[in-house]
This record gives sequence, structure tokens and C-alpha cells, in this order.
Amino acid sequence: MTAREQTEIIELSTLSKYACVSSGHGKRFIYEKKCPMRTDFQRDRDRILHCNAFRRLKRKTQVFLSPVGDHYRTRLTHTLEVSQIARTIARALRLNEDLTEAIALGHDLGHSPFGHAGEAILDEICPHGFKHYLQSVRVVDYIENNGRGLNLTYEVKNGIACHTNRIAATAEGNVVRLSDKIAYINHDIEDAVRAGILKNSDLPEIPVRVLGNTKSERITSLVTAVVQNGADEIRLSGDVKKAHDELRSFMFKEVYTNPNAKSEEKKAGVLIEQLYFYFKKNPEKLPKEYINIARKYDIDRAVCDYISGMSDGYAVDLYTELFVPRSWK
Repeated sequence: MTAREQTEIIELSTLSKYACVSSGHGKRFIYEKKCPMRTDFQRDRDRILHCNAFRRLKRKTQVFLSPVGDHYRTRLTHTLEVSQIARTIARALRLNEDLTEAIALGHDLGHSPFGHAGEAILDEICPHGFKHYLQSVRVVDYIENNGRGLNLTYEVKNGIACHTNRIAATAEGNVVRLSDKIAYINHDIEDAVRAGILKNSDLPEIPVRVLGNTKSERITSLVTAVVQNGADEIRLSGDVKKAHDELRSFMFKEVYTNPNAKSEEKKAGVLIEQLYFYFKKNPEKLPKEYINIARKYDIDRAVCDYISGMSDGYAVDLYTELFVPRSWK
């Protein structure tokens, strides 16, 4: 009996009836021989962890565009915090931690540079539209591994596609969807305080009273509430849900649409738009793998794929190279 088969037996005997066990699941679009050591979901987690798109998350905006300072969140640190929260919930509910972790690590692979500002402008100018959660699936299906994709399992890709606003096919996918919200609301509060946009005393009274006055207290309250509701329906309810929703509304009003926090987003939009139309007019300037995408699909698809994969810094450097005159030496 292989190590993988032993793990699958342990899952069947220990995980909840609501869990997506590895045995009997993990179907891939292209058949692959089973790994003797790892389950299919463990393999997916490892493929995501080692892919190029995952590494680029370290230089992609979470809320504040290219902030000066080592302690602001990036898309990568956000992803790791989502993974930690999701695994905590999954373990407490006896769900499949490996599947949960794979979905969490892959959920933002397709996020554009400059956060949701980049997403909005690509959605506006690309005729195919642009949603980061669907782009994340496209990354693992068609872009990574020189266009061959990562050949992930259905359950992981479904969780990634549904992590923003849809009910996933597995309890693990729904855990990640809720964990994403728990993570970003609370770590964005901490970053906003660090940036001088908020003070802790600004937070609304009811959420503070119900959830707690610190990031740790609030996350613990929210995670506990999810676990107490059980694995049959992953949700928040009652006063905790009301408090979370009020805190989320507060953050949208005071931070996510705050003109001080978002003062550079118009510039980011102009930058992305100019890059987009430059490469649309000059497709031969695209890297080879994106020229292949243009041939297979169309130029808009290729340009959108290329720009959405850029880190903030790479996009700025490329814009500077293409559009900003250099001093004569």
C-alpha cells in the first residue's frame, strides 16, 4: 500500500461526511497516473505553490498601491493569511485541509496589477471582460507551464472560480470564500491604521463590541462562529454576521473608496490602458507565449492575459520603457 493510499484511508475514517475526500475525487481534464506519495489535492497545492503566477503575487497590490514600507500586505501575504484561516476552519470541521489549502493558495493567481483598480479597467476595455476569479482559473488552465497549464483537479478549480461570490461545489471551496472575506476585512483595517487612513477608535461600535477590538480577536470571533454553525452550510449567522457586514460596509466607505487611499488609482488605470492598446497595435512585441495565445484565441485575449499577469513594478517599468523618454547619454 502506498503512502497516498494510506492517506486516503485515513481521510475516509476521520473526515466529516461533508468533506470532499481524495478517494473518488480529483478528476483532471488530462489523465495522469496517481502519485504514490501525495493525494491529488496535495499535488495541486504543490503545483500552485511552485508556479510563476504564485511568485508574482509578492509584487501585486492588495489595497495600497506599491506602498513604501515592509509591513503592508501584498497579494501574496493576503493569500497566505486566507490559507491559514481556511485551514483552521477546515481542521475544526474535519474537512479536507489539502483541498482547502490548494484552493486558498490559488484563489488570486489571476489578479491584475494594481488590485481592483487594474481589474476594473481591464474589465472595461477588454471585450471579453475581466474578473480576477475567472482569470485565476484561466491561469492554471491555459497560461502557466508555457501554455500547457497545471492540469488541476475539478474541485480545486471550482473553488477558485467561486471564491468571490458563488457557492462552490465543495464545503472546502465555501470555507475559502468566507475565509477570503474574513482575512481581507481585518488585515486591511490594520494596513489602513498603519497608513494613517483610520484610527482604531474610528471602527463602528457594534462590530467592535461583538467581534473584538483587535485583528486577532475579530478573526477568532468570526472563525469560531463559522465552526459553530457546522459543516453542512458554511456561513456566518446572527449577530456575528450583522457585525461583520457592518464592518465590511464601513471599510468600503472609509478605505476602499477613500480618495486618500485611492489617489493613485486613476494613474494606474491610464497606465494599464496605454499598455493594452500598445500591445494590441503591436502584437509582435508580445512575448512568444502570448503571441501563441493570440493565434489560438485573439489579440484581446492575449493582451489581457499578458497585462493581468504583470506585477505592479513590472507594469510600471514596462510603461516607463515604452512611453517615458530617456535622457541622452
